[in-house]
Amino acid sequence: MRLEILAPAGGPEAVKAAVRAGADAVYLGYSSFSARASATNFDEQTLTEAVHYCHQRGVKVHLALNTIVRDEELDGVLEAARLACDLSIDAVIVQDMGLCRLLKQAAPGLSLHASTQLSVHTLAGVQWMAKAGFDRVVLARELSREEIASIARKSPIEVEVFVHGALCASVSGQCYMSAFLGGRSGNRGRCAQPCRLPFQASDRCRNALSLKDYSIIDHLRELHAMGVASAKIEGRMKRPEYVAAAVSACRASLDEGKVPPDLMEHLKGVFSRSGFTDGYYTGRRGRNMVGIRQKEDVTAAQRALPVLQKLVAAERPAVPLHFRLTVKEGHPSCLTAWDEEQYQATAEGPQPQLAQSRALDRQSCEKQLKKTGGTPFFVREMDIRLGEGLNLPLSSLNALRRQALERLLQLRGERNPIPFVWPGRAGKPAPSEPKKGSPALYVRFGSLDQIPEGFEAQMVFLPLTASKGELTALSARFPGAGVEVPRAMFGREEAVRRRLQEAWRCGCCHALVHTWDGVRLACEEGFTLHGGFGLATANREALQEIKEAGFASAALWLELSLQQASRLTGILPVGYYAYGRLPLMLMRNCPAADNCKKCDGRQSLTDRKGTVFPVRCAGGAGEVLNSVPLCLADRTDGLSRLDLMHLHFTEETREEVEHVLRLFREGIPPSFSFTRGLSQKGVL
Repeated sequence: MRLEILAPAGGPEAVKAAVRAGADAVYLGYSSFSARASATNFDEQTLTEAVHYCHQRGVKVHLALNTIVRDEELDGVLEAARLACDLSIDAVIVQDMGLCRLLKQAAPGLSLHASTQLSVHTLAGVQWMAKAGFDRVVLARELSREEIASIARKSPIEVEVFVHGALCASVSGQCYMSAFLGGRSGNRGRCAQPCRLPFQASDRCRNALSLKDYSIIDHLRELHAMGVASAKIEGRMKRPEYVAAAVSACRASLDEGKVPPDLMEHLKGVFSRSGFTDGYYTGRRGRNMVGIRQKEDVTAAQRALPVLQKLVAAERPAVPLHFRLTVKEGHPSCLTAWDEEQYQATAEGPQPQLAQSRALDRQSCEKQLKKTGGTPFFVREMDIRLGEGLNLPLSSLNALRRQALERLLQLRGERNPIPFVWPGRAGKPAPSEPKKGSPALYVRFGSLDQIPEGFEAQMVFLPLTASKGELTALSARFPGAGVEVPRAMFGREEAVRRRLQEAWRCGCCHALVHTWDGVRLACEEGFTLHGGFGLATANREALQEIKEAGFASAALWLELSLQQASRLTGILPVGYYAYGRLPLMLMRNCPAADNCKKCDGRQSLTDRKGTVFPVRCAGGAGEVLNSVPLCLADRTDGLSRLDLMHLHFTEETREEVEHVLRLFREGIPPSFSFTRGLSQKGVL
């Protein structure tokens, strides 16, 4: 199977640049329903034109509808999907599991790709995506060569890998920094990129969250040998020249085995942050991955642009063509053109005349028919059938060629629509009214020592990394004892599975899961599933989906307001995070990366205003915690409309835990510094 080169297109000019540079497929966004809301994106007219343009040239189109969708937005995104089906789009990229559910009902013939925003980074996660109905999964960027190979070899569906472009500091889909610090959600395509601002981890690293652009273009043949289906280029916010350079480099790497040095320099020139990194793929992680946009990068871009513009100045002849020309006495001249996808077009012209001097010969016909410049076609084979002693003006041959190619190009852009039937919905929003009694209490502690004497709750979770003794004591004390499955398990899937088995033997039968990788593992080991914040559950369809998957409860998305959350009750027990120093980022590359063997897993970041954000590392990944805890202890009216509330303790002392619990019992605000999070207004 050929490795697909998948190019970004933020607007129509980028589509042309990608196709002319040799992309096999492009991905683009529609309206406000993609993870790059600030790109030009496409409306109905420009999307229609782009799809026809690509299909005429044998290039696939993937539509990115990869954001978290609220209930009131589902009809709008379904309209976009219906248009995609009318255009016979080749695939839709999805993050929201509620939208996935609706699209499976509405258009079973539509190919669904699981976005990298779903944070899939293990074989277990890929297997769950296959079960959910996806045909392809876009893996997390943080995976190593060995991890990609292991997944690709065993994957039941196609695997797509990012090979070039910007790197987020956080695992995609697990970042809340832009939302919590500025109200602009990276999970809804509106990231303000706070990670590009100065965050100091040490005296030597002042931009610890700003990573260089990723590039593993030199490894495309290796990825192909692993069984990877698609090599994806990031960059829907970038200009067409960047797209042209990246696609050309990928094309050269795959077809010729290496990228010409001058082309790679032009690619660095058009956009980079102090060069490129391959740290995740090769395992060379650390400070060497950090980079910022410098004056030299801007100057290099100005030099590279004129050169790159020449790459896409003309059509790329990429579609092989067959001609059959018939020139027969007493009959109209006839030219039939067909391609290797069985599209066929015929043009007729004037009858030939008896030659008065020189008769039409094969060489003259071939010369005229090969003039396919300005089209995506090139002639692979010609069948020329000429009668004896006949003449046909060369202008007539040219007209036949133009007519046949125009009709063939038109036919290649016309495809049967994918059937779409408007789907049923998972019930109406519940009335936003207080419930009788207090919400059930679901509490996550960092250690057993934090739990006060006499404390009671419906569910109590400890991290899966807790000791066997702690888990045994927890299950003896609480009927609703469970473990929190780590969000990141890069290369540790089987180790996590063994820990789950041990936790089960200790009597902890419930699992708080934040990613679909963890869902699959916990489900296989028989745990009762409880959805955490990382699943980004934001609409009733998503709740119905996880209910049918066997979940007993779900924490709603952190970026919903309390009012929005209260309208999602009635399908299964749902709750809201009411307390905790919540993780803003999940990272594989440690921002400190300073003598890790001696590190106790406790670091910090300081922003340009002097605010300190704790960083806690465990299991090969780090979490950047908010500088102050979320606390909604005095928002009892809003919380009472939900079935349960989550309290998320990390490093508080037992005395601090007791104080927080008292605040919630009494419904009073705290005296310590805290945040309301997004509980009042949600996000853009």
